Amino acid sequence: MTDLLTHDEYKALASSLDFPTAAFVDGGYRMSQSGKTFATVNPATGETLGQIAACDSADVDFAVQKARDAFENGRWANLHPSKRKDVLIRLCKLITRNRRELAVMESLDSGKTIYDCETVDIPETVHCIKWHAELIDKIYDQVAPASDDHIAMVVREPVGVVGVVLPWNFPLLMMAWKIGPALAAGCSVVVKPAEETSLTALRLAELASEAGVPDGVLNVITGLGPDVGEPLGRHRDVDMVSFTGSTPTGRRFLGYSAESNLKEVVLEMGGKNPCIVLADAENLDAVAAHVVNGAFWNMGENCSAASRLIVDGSIRDTLLEKVLAHAREWNVGDPLDPSVRIGAMVSKAHFDKVCGYLKQVGKGDILLGGQDSDGAFVEPTIVSVASNADPVAQEEVFGPVLSVISVSGFDEAISVANDTPYGLAASIFTANAKRAIRGARALRAGTVTVNSYGEGDISTPFGGFKESGFGGRDNGIHAHDQYTQIKTIWLDLSDDAESEVG
Repeated sequence: MTDLLTHDEYKALASSLDFPTAAFVDGGYRMSQSGKTFATVNPATGETLGQIAACDSADVDFAVQKARDAFENGRWANLHPSKRKDVLIRLCKLITRNRRELAVMESLDSGKTIYDCETVDIPETVHCIKWHAELIDKIYDQVAPASDDHIAMVVREPVGVVGVVLPWNFPLLMMAWKIGPALAAGCSVVVKPAEETSLTALRLAELASEAGVPDGVLNVITGLGPDVGEPLGRHRDVDMVSFTGSTPTGRRFLGYSAESNLKEVVLEMGGKNPCIVLADAENLDAVAAHVVNGAFWNMGENCSAASRLIVDGSIRDTLLEKVLAHAREWNVGDPLDPSVRIGAMVSKAHFDKVCGYLKQVGKGDILLGGQDSDGAFVEPTIVSVASNADPVAQEEVFGPVLSVISVSGFDEAISVANDTPYGLAASIFTANAKRAIRGARALRAGTVTVNSYGEGDISTPFGGFKESGFGGRDNGIHAHDQYTQIKTIWLDLSDDAESEVG
């Protein structure tokens, strides 16, 4: 585990940071063509960290043109795979060298705890980019079976110019999830970070340039969704878009594609993820620790958060006692304090949304928490709901709120778990191996964990069913599929073909 600094040391580091504020295009920082800016705010304190370039469609056009020029020039796409790998490995070393700066910047900009930034986000960002870099020269093309007179080659080629639209809950890590395979494939990339969390995306682009990523290959355009995200989604010279965010916004990108050049679209969207605990689950204390971590990690601002605890009624009270005990250990406070587990909601608007759900819940149904503070922090909250139809059990709250639903037996548990428009992640706890496998197969989710909470790792594809996902997967070898085109090359070796050519 990373050695953490003290609270005072993190505050001192925070006070010394120089925040990037301009878009990063064609190898350098550039203010928006309009000269407009918007404030990026520390949600924990309300302090304005800086005025970020408020780009618009003119800036998007410029960035896409530079990305297209770089791609057609071939200075990255045609570089030998081992050379691209070397550059990305250098980038990983630079991220590691600057890890503390990036961790503090991420915490200040998003409200995430420095503990999570230091122990999860930064190490996983490095691991992700390095994993895809190492894969560059290990993905082989194929030769399809054909007659003796033919050779049929199936090859991968970079898709071209990629638009990446990022969420605010894991700004740096989600950028790595996208640019790792995209750059490995040889694409040029235009990144649109969430307006709430632009800082680390800009800094990462600067480090990539320092590592040797050629000008125009990795660009970051800052601004609001209608001004940058929509023009990027509609741009006719963007070949594909990879989006992570809410389901309503994801739908728009499908429309943008249909109304422009039918660019490929990959969507990773919301979730209302079930955690099933059956009557025969073993070691309920360990189960409770997984439940609490799944529900409250990253303040519940996590699309794969285990936000619905579906528990057999025969063990409900016993399990809840242990869940409540573990949840009380998740303290709320200054995100720069390494002992704090729950930081600030990312914005006042999101704070109000989460609190709006809590106001709908009867006070007698709140088993823990339910209180908010000064417009930034929400306590870990556990709510008992009468049925899965309750809005707090059916809609994505995206905050530290766990709904508890009692069921009777395996079949009802699976039925309730699947009774949602989402299908991103799920977990099931049982001592019966056959029941675990049956449950994992029956759950309509892209990732199912057994006797644990998690998302797999970098080697396993991540994405959802139903309204949680569309078009592809992040992570694993499968992530490279969305950033490449498959081409068939058919060679005719027959004598007749030779004589016809002659």
